[in-house]
Amino acid sequence: SLILLAQIQPRRRCYCRSECLILTGLAMEREVNAALGRGDPDEIMSSAFKLKITRQDIQTLMDLCWLNDEIINFYMCLLMERSKKKGYPAVHAFNTFFYPKLISGGYDTVRRWTRDVDLFKQDLILVPIHSRLHWTLVVSQTGFLFRIGWGGKNHQYLQKESHEKRNLHLNFSEWTLHSMESHEIPQQENGSDCGVFACKYADYISRDKPITFTQNDMPYFRKKMVWEIIHQQLL
Repeated sequence: SLILLAQIQPRRRCYCRSECLILTGLAMEREVNAALGRGDPDEIMSSAFKLKITRQDIQTLMDLCWLNDEIINFYMCLLMERSKKKGYPAVHAFNTFFYPKLISGGYDTVRRWTRDVDLFKQDLILVPIHSRLHWTLVVSQTGFLFRIGWGGKNHQYLQKESHEKRNLHLNFSEWTLHSMESHEIPQQENGSDCGVFACKYADYISRDKPITFTQNDMPYFRKKMVWEIIHQQLL
């Protein structure tokens, strides 16, 4: 699922980029297959962003496996790293533990999570959410902020963050929430690829690309993500 939030404001310039490189070559294929193959499940396959990815984590990228938090969080960090390059929108991605922490403990439990980032200066805010049975991505595309449901602790988080960073009160009448309909975005056709869909939604949106992939692309995307995580760079 993909939920988009927009604040009413002038349209930003387009950040169009060329399409990603295609994963080709026997060497790359062998490397991916080796990572997905047998071995010590605790072997560290990649380490960056204060995160460590083990072989067991990587193997959640095998066909029809459910992506775990570690893979999604590492991939979100890769998106943020790419956003530092010229021509890309500024991106901040919360990790998958942000939303449950906010829901269970309120603003004070996640206040320090934005200590080193000003959300109000970002072009894109990404929030991957694991609802036990499904991965969902919430996105703000306006460089302002996002909303995860009206009212309650979510509403409180937005207001407190705005007061904390800008000493301003948010006017929610200027916000619109759009949960995209099935005809607007590619649809998952099985019970295991939602994590890959969420990651690729984030990838395409953070490159300002139309979301044109399909379920048929998932096996390729899984292998591509293996290579990207091992090499700590997006193709």
